[in-house]
Amino acid sequence: MATDPWPSGYDRVVLESVDSTMAEAGRRVPDIAGPTWILAKEQTAARGRRGRAWVNPAGNLAATLVMRPEHGAKLAALRSFVASLALFDAFVAVTGRAESFSLKWPNDVLLNGGKVAGILLESAGQGGDVSFLSIGIGVNLASAPAQGDVEAGAVRPVSLLSETGAAVDPESFLDILAPAFARHEAQLTTYGFAPVREAWLARAARLGEVVTARMATEEVQGTFETVDATGNIVLRTARGQRTIPAADIFF
Repeated sequence: MATDPWPSGYDRVVLESVDSTMAEAGRRVPDIAGPTWILAKEQTAARGRRGRAWVNPAGNLAATLVMRPEHGAKLAALRSFVASLALFDAFVAVTGRAESFSLKWPNDVLLNGGKVAGILLESAGQGGDVSFLSIGIGVNLASAPAQGDVEAGAVRPVSLLSETGAAVDPESFLDILAPAFARHEAQLTTYGFAPVREAWLARAARLGEVVTARMATEEVQGTFETVDATGNIVLRTARGQRTIPAADIFF
């Protein structure tokens, strides 16, 4: 399994144990000059979307990329698509099985229909500027949480090892993931979201099928038509087309 060289301009920090790589990224922001990957072999207080606990057994990947994006908040939020594509490429590099993986809007990667990786974005700034962006990535490399440990109705958790037999340690996986991210990041900053969007849609889970978008105050069911030019999911519902900027998607 050949790997590309570590990307130029990206730093790396590997920690034995930390409360969470997202929290560590926040603490290190004042001293970070360029994009930096923070990898922890153990997390004691990991968290996912909406503050939910993230179960992270030993042998799984727990990493955060912290960066100072040069563009505004709208483009910063599109890094979830960049990270998704990078994860897809890394999984294919490890397994050779592109057909087994798909991308679930807004920020999950599926393996044989089960969740194998999740992405969490956090940023800080004022107005339309972003002073820093943290991209947290959790990957079930060696093991997956029990179904009872995830939200009711959520996609079943799976691990790379159990589904494919591919054994890879977190540091080796990061060696593959980081160059893949750098490639897609360069595409985003050079050409904008259009080519990233096209590549993401080609790998999208349940495109053209009926899904349910669950928001804080309502649920919307409709056919997943596309992702628009700003990253919103577009559903065709009984009442017409609905564009949704943020939601949890259920199948």
